[in-house]
Amino acid sequence: MSSTNNNSQLPEDDEIDLIALAKTGWEGRKTVIKMVLIFMAIGLFIAIFTPKEFTASTTMIPASNSKKIGGNLGGLASLAGINLGSMGGEGGISPTLYPQIVNSIPFQKELLQTPLTLDGQSKKVTYAHYYTDIYSPGLLGYLKKYTIGLPGIMIKAIKGKSSNQQPTTDNQLLTLTNEENGLIKQLSDQLVLDVNDKDGYVSLAATMPEAISSAELTQRAQELLQQYIISFKVLKSSESLKFIQERFAEKEKEFKAAQQQLARFRDRNQFVNTALAQTTLERLQSEKELAQGVYTELAKQLETQQIQVKEDTPVFTVLKPVSVPIEKSKPNRPLILFIWTFLGGIIGVGMVYGKEFLGSLKKQWNGNEELGNRE
Repeated sequence: MSSTNNNSQLPEDDEIDLIALAKTGWEGRKTVIKMVLIFMAIGLFIAIFTPKEFTASTTMIPASNSKKIGGNLGGLASLAGINLGSMGGEGGISPTLYPQIVNSIPFQKELLQTPLTLDGQSKKVTYAHYYTDIYSPGLLGYLKKYTIGLPGIMIKAIKGKSSNQQPTTDNQLLTLTNEENGLIKQLSDQLVLDVNDKDGYVSLAATMPEAISSAELTQRAQELLQQYIISFKVLKSSESLKFIQERFAEKEKEFKAAQQQLARFRDRNQFVNTALAQTTLERLQSEKELAQGVYTELAKQLETQQIQVKEDTPVFTVLKPVSVPIEKSKPNRPLILFIWTFLGGIIGVGMVYGKEFLGSLKKQWNGNEELGNRE
């Protein structure tokens, strides 16, 4: 009988608990509404004063002129999601290494000098000049700088202002100033490279406060990336071409000098028919023919190597060219307002039920103390 009574009381206890929870929530509605309004105001402030940003993007396919790897095995591997063709042929660069190129110091330093078209400027200014002397982060940026970023500013002030000049070195080591280092960190956040190795395409996007400058930065990053990849790909054949060109220039001079020497000898010894003159003429003719043979052979090699460089030069197929964005990418003001309003509601409800929970714990603690004192 007792067990039956207990089971019959469980739904009633649960119902009482739900009613109590609902009553607690209703009594704390003012707190919830207050927190919702406070966070809604914060969200509205952030949504209004967050500066606009525009994102331009491009998509391209890096062509591979190497032989296809694997034959039938490559087809089977593609069914398993493995792209053997993207593993790179002889002298090629895998697209998975493209982020390493984009994040390299030489690439970033060249990109800092990208000329940008900006409102209020009569001529184009570089990325570095814009963010060093012109750009204003806005009210929200200043608040962030002097609240969250205040400890960093104080540390810099205590350490003192460091020199922005690059230290002189006896070798060719890369050096960065503190200003360049800060600009490169910012540029790394604004420039995004996405490599889809499975489908074989590369996407590049850049975000800037103005639409046309975002397109210009994306276009320059795309061109610079292609230049780096081409230079890496044709490095070996270009070095060979340079060597052949130098040897060709030397042998060309030697051939022309042998021609002139032979011609002068013939002009001076037209009516001389001695054995010594005949021997000298034969020697000069042999030197000229030898120089001509080497010169002709190098001319053939030079032409062949020039063709080889052209063949090694990769061609990029642009699927989506860079265009000036029409709509801003950030901020999404309705989403910001919704998130902050929702967060305010969650915090408000948490405060109401948290306060009730702490109160019940306090009562339980006091009750236990009184019971202990009585005993």
